[in-house]
Amino acid sequence: MEAIATAKFVRMAPRKVRFVLDTVRGKYAREALAQLQFTPNHAAVEIAKVVKSACANAESNFGLNADALKIVRCFVDGGPTLKRVQPRAQGRAYRILKRTSHITVVVEDIERPVVPAKGRAKPVGRRQPLLAATYRRPGAAPMEEAVAPVENDEAPQPIETVEEVATTAAAPATDEVAATPAEAVLAEDTPADPPVATVAATEGTPEATPAATADDKAEQKA
Repeated sequence: MEAIATAKFVRMAPRKVRFVLDTVRGKYAREALAQLQFTPNHAAVEIAKVVKSACANAESNFGLNADALKIVRCFVDGGPTLKRVQPRAQGRAYRILKRTSHITVVVEDIERPVVPAKGRAKPVGRRQPLLAATYRRPGAAPMEEAVAPVENDEAPQPIETVEEVATTAAAPATDEVAATPAEAVLAEDTPADPPVATVAATEGTPEATPAATADDKAEQKA
């Protein structure tokens, strides 16, 4: 449904009005009024009056929603011209033309399109990227099954800091291994083994013990 408003015999040249009228054509009435309010031109005041009149006609006559009204057509026509004379030198007179305009604005009830919020709308017609393991070029031979990656169960070795490296270098190199607390407790509870007599062995005949030598001497004396 369209609503029309016309302002006739506006004391302004059509050429000057047309400059401002072209900037609001195709915009919604609320946006057009906000723009005309800050337009530094005398024609903006007259055009704003016509736009408000067209919106009032749409609301009162047709019961339309003012927020959905859009300027679908707007134009300006030339009205009657007032002729005046300016006196000049030597009895001459210059003609002065005072032009008028007829401004027409047509609004229509058009619902605003719903604009999705940024970052939430899904792209239309965009294909999801395929994985390299499942993608196969048309006409190509079937691909082999993808080999599962081998997981490394070994824990990553800690990186030595500069202080640890310096401490390790300063410590003397020994073959002894420090016993853990559990091993130290176990060593205290275990009784010590009795000493075992050792026999010094040399190459050839083993050396006789001191006890055996005394017996042999006694037999020889007997």
